[in-house]
Amino acid sequence: MQISLKKIYSGKVRDLYEIDDKRMLMVATDRLSAFDVILDDPIPRKGEILTQISNFWFNKLSHIMPNHFTGDSVFDVLPKEEAEAIQHRAVVCKRLTPVKIESIVRGYLTGSGLKDYKQTGTICGLALPEGLVEASKLPQPIFTPSSKAEVGDHDINISYEECERQIGAELAEQVKKAALALYTEAAEYALTKGIIICDTKFEFGLDEDGALTLMDEVLTPDSSRFWSVDTYQEGTNPPSFDKQFVRDWLENSGWNKQAPAPKVPADVIEKTVAKYQEALDLLTK
Repeated sequence: MQISLKKIYSGKVRDLYEIDDKRMLMVATDRLSAFDVILDDPIPRKGEILTQISNFWFNKLSHIMPNHFTGDSVFDVLPKEEAEAIQHRAVVCKRLTPVKIESIVRGYLTGSGLKDYKQTGTICGLALPEGLVEASKLPQPIFTPSSKAEVGDHDINISYEECERQIGAELAEQVKKAALALYTEAAEYALTKGIIICDTKFEFGLDEDGALTLMDEVLTPDSSRFWSVDTYQEGTNPPSFDKQFVRDWLENSGWNKQAPAPKVPADVIEKTVAKYQEALDLLTK
């Protein structure tokens, strides 16, 4: 996929290209990152599906806060042939100053949160009721930030107090309030479509006027855990619509979670694509 713009960043999943001092082109690739390692095997059409899901949520949640959309299309900034090749996986975005934490919201208990809870009865320093188990719904959604890792490094859960130290108390409060509002509305909507949003990660940036802005991706299978209402059962690890399918396979493979990752079998890749597509269809139809 040749793009005539200057590439300015290549992340775990997305590549960024310079348009001008106010705009950039964000392209979602088919790369898959699990446990902060980029797998050798791409997931076909993943970038297109993720972009469509993100764009759906950006539009649906735009009344809560501004987002990175500029109103321009890829055809406004690229030659026609290039634009046609990537139109379903690329977005023209505002250039923002990233807020340097991961804004995670959890509505249910699983993953690293469950591990923390079993050891301490807390997640990121937040005390939770006794007696919760795998997939328990929390009394209310909680904001559990983590540090933002470089490519190849692991994000680390941090307390809210540490979040305040890293980005300032005022911005931390803004981020927490926005993340909880976004998750709450999205989770309520998804339930009407048969999907439980277990947890998710939001990315925020500041525009040139200092306004907090939602960016990157929103409530996709790469940034969230989606469970089916039909198969959800407290006390189990519910089957998911997202890359957790690959993560579960990797967990059971004996891999030490250091690069390189093992080769993912073709059937696991096919099932992952099908799950991504199912999530898109359920949410947007």
